[in-house]
Amino acid sequence: MPEASQTKKTAPRRKSRKAAPKKPAYLFEGPDWTFETMNRTYAAIEEIALTELGLDLYPNQIEIISSEQMLDAYASTGMPLMYGHWSFGKSFLSEERLYRKGLRGLAYEIIINSSPCISYNMEDNTMATQTLVMAHAAFGHNHFFKNNHLFRMWTDAEGILDYLEYARNFVLDCEERYGEREVERVLDAAHALMPNGVFRYERPARPSLQEERLRHRERLAQEEAEVNYLWERLEGKTRKKGRRRVAEVDPRSQIQLPEENLLYFLEQYSPILSNWQRELLRITRNIAQYFYPQRQTKVMNEGCATFVHYYIVNRLHEKGLITDGALFEILHQHTGVITQPDFDDPRFSGINPYALGFAMMSDIKRMALEPTEEDREYFPRIAGAGNWQDILKNVWANYRDESFIQQFLSPKLVRDFHMFSLQGEERSRYYTVNGIHDDRGFRTIRNTLARNHDLSVIEPDIQVVDVDFLGDRSLFLECHMSDGARLATRDRDSVLRHVEHLWGFDVELEEVGAAPAPSANVS
Repeated sequence: MPEASQTKKTAPRRKSRKAAPKKPAYLFEGPDWTFETMNRTYAAIEEIALTELGLDLYPNQIEIISSEQMLDAYASTGMPLMYGHWSFGKSFLSEERLYRKGLRGLAYEIIINSSPCISYNMEDNTMATQTLVMAHAAFGHNHFFKNNHLFRMWTDAEGILDYLEYARNFVLDCEERYGEREVERVLDAAHALMPNGVFRYERPARPSLQEERLRHRERLAQEEAEVNYLWERLEGKTRKKGRRRVAEVDPRSQIQLPEENLLYFLEQYSPILSNWQRELLRITRNIAQYFYPQRQTKVMNEGCATFVHYYIVNRLHEKGLITDGALFEILHQHTGVITQPDFDDPRFSGINPYALGFAMMSDIKRMALEPTEEDREYFPRIAGAGNWQDILKNVWANYRDESFIQQFLSPKLVRDFHMFSLQGEERSRYYTVNGIHDDRGFRTIRNTLARNHDLSVIEPDIQVVDVDFLGDRSLFLECHMSDGARLATRDRDSVLRHVEHLWGFDVELEEVGAAPAPSANVS
């Protein structure tokens, strides 16, 4: 039988199908967050912050807290281990009442200048908001805290948490020993003097709060000997000549006057305070000094954090790591933060530090990359330099608000913000516009705005100038007026009563200074 012929059968050709588009690997989708998505997003933010921005950070510790815990943090100045005081409870009740009625919202986060750098995030935040606040606080504020020269000079990030624990335990021990009311009276007076309980101009060695806590007993013994010796010598080595008491050695030669730090002077030289009361004053002024750089860098600190979070979240979106919806939510919140109401808007309360700081830092980046002829005229070292990251890191490290504004506010931003400067005479019903956003008024506006952010101008300068050691032990203070601005009578008298409570004898305050000058403000 002949062999059957074999025919090759070919399989039917199938139509080629295009591969389905790969679904983007987003860090998260939807509003809910988990610790897994938080960790994944944190790692992505960290990569951009370190590799593209070159940030230098403390180790981060991010904690999730409830609204009640956030209110509690508000009340205790944002510190995790603060001692107890009635004013914190009063603040808590006030903030809680407004929050429950819907009249005031809560911050999305609170950050602590410590090492590790502690960030408190609200548990009610969506995942998009958690992304925003991690970039803002854990990276923007963190870098600023670690690198700005004021924080490096005046604060001890590694020791503050241990010191706060020591302070809380010390206050609790004093309340058990001497009674809550006695402790409160000292703390009430110390809190009233906190704005004048800092060293402003003296450059000390970097404080170590850990060593401060460990040296507590030795310091108390030494201070007791020095202070008691000063006053006991007055009693033992003075002799009467008629109605005058004459000392062989003038005690004022042993102290340096004038003294700008009222809490330090009272702690060292008050003739009536016990050792535990002196230590309470020392605790209060150390905490006041810790917060002092934050009062000098509000525009820069918030501007740095806002610029950092804006750059990072946009890069996350460009890399396909967050959805369009997440970016829109973040940008909506970002826009609310940097909103600057006009001067005739009911919401206007001055220049928004978030808006000004973010705009100035974005403007520095623009000038470094795309300068105009005006930029080259006013900022020749920045215009066209290209390395905007290095320029901004240098700014964040070496300036504070008034010097930052004085050096880097551009004519473009003066026009963008529609700034103008007002000048007014005391007791006058009218103001004079002495600078508008044109070439001639630019320098006037810049100088005025910088001056309005200078704490040495906007806060009263009160100093101890003399002590009547040989007579009735009166204490003499001077307030050096700025632009003829006088102290509010009610506040002045209230604070003086606190000084008298700590000093134990009469206290006199004299306001000195030049004749009242026209005041100026920028809107």
